[in-house]
Amino acid sequence: MMSFVLMMLSLMPVSFLTNGFWMVHLILLMMSFMFMFMVNNSSMFMFSSYFLGMDLISFGLILLSFWICSLMMMASESIYRSKFNYNFFSLNLISLLLLLFMSFSSLNLFYFYLFFEGSLIPTLFLIIGWGYQPERLQAGIYLLFYTLFASLPMLVGIFYIYMKNNCLMYFYMNNMININGMYLLYISLLVAFLVKMPMFLVHLWLPKAHVEAPISGSMILAGIMLKLGGYGIIRVLNIVLNMAYKLSFIWVVISLLGGFLVSLICLRQMDLKSLIAYSSVSHMSLVIAGLMTMTYWGYCGSYSLMIAHGLCSSGMFCLANILYERTGSRSMLINKGMMNFMPSMCLWWFLLSSSNMAAPPSLNLLGEISLLNSIIAWSWMSMILLVLISFFSAAYTLYLYSYSQHGEMFSGLYSSSNGSLREFILLMLHWIPLNFLILKSELCMLWL
Repeated sequence: MMSFVLMMLSLMPVSFLTNGFWMVHLILLMMSFMFMFMVNNSSMFMFSSYFLGMDLISFGLILLSFWICSLMMMASESIYRSKFNYNFFSLNLISLLLLLFMSFSSLNLFYFYLFFEGSLIPTLFLIIGWGYQPERLQAGIYLLFYTLFASLPMLVGIFYIYMKNNCLMYFYMNNMININGMYLLYISLLVAFLVKMPMFLVHLWLPKAHVEAPISGSMILAGIMLKLGGYGIIRVLNIVLNMAYKLSFIWVVISLLGGFLVSLICLRQMDLKSLIAYSSVSHMSLVIAGLMTMTYWGYCGSYSLMIAHGLCSSGMFCLANILYERTGSRSMLINKGMMNFMPSMCLWWFLLSSSNMAAPPSLNLLGEISLLNSIIAWSWMSMILLVLISFFSAAYTLYLYSYSQHGEMFSGLYSSSNGSLREFILLMLHWIPLNFLILKSELCMLWL
């Protein structure tokens, strides 16, 4: 594990070389393949050192981090082309990857908290430094305050656990707190992650941050940052298991209702990025509901959907960015009838949109079927909301696809444009793992 940390640290000066930008990209891609071959099918912690180690959950999410970060470099070619501080951009990206790697592979709850909060800083730099509109400052403040306000109680909760237990290692904390009255501890540990997911009611920072962020910021936010919340919930629920059995129904209800309402909000979005951001909230609400049922199916389905959503959502943001670079706008009123303008991209829009609404053979399908299983087993009444969420998620995805690709072209566009090879490879590297991982689904379904 330390070897990867050292590799990332030694990549930092490389980003200041003349052609360092593409060199960093290639090395990150190489690192993701090196990391891929490290897996062994054990659900125990492996490669453990003093405070670093990983099990299968961490493995999948660290691999996703490497993969998405190398694709972020690929998608941000415009930063390199315009010579806009691209060396600092790649430095920022490597430091973000390092923090994500450390937070997913920490064995200690306090270290996890430290890196979990630290990953906010490079993300903020991405939004404020390379974002598009002046409102990005406001979006940055939203992101910072929502996350930090929720995280302070968590820090107090961690100190309380340390006072009671004298240890913060995950191994020694399974169902550690048997006292029944620990409502405050339960809420303080969970709320930080629910804001990060984000749960409905505390989700307002996400669409704002996505709309103002550059493409790389959107990819890392949708691909990895939301998964930090899910990963944290998986780790923390073990500690407060007794309380979770009593109180978790609250989060399931809020999530399912929220997922339905957010799906309706998606149907009246005119901004491409905003629609994709709200669809993330809708998908993540299913993940929260699945985790809070605390069943085997729920855990495995949530994990599968987190991996699938990381690839799918990131790819959708890439597509929106490809249009934005051509037309200079994210509005659906301008980006319509794109089948005439960019015929070669139409297939990619269809492939990623179909994956987004969980069509076979995507990994989303596996995740959603497992989640439906677990949530209906928890209460058959939830069927009503689940049917609505599934229907409307297909509805807004079809709305996005048909509105942007079909219909009459915007009268201001009189040309045609093809995608570049870089863009096709970028989309292919999102789509292939997303649809072929279902053949290796035991990694997602057999880690408990």
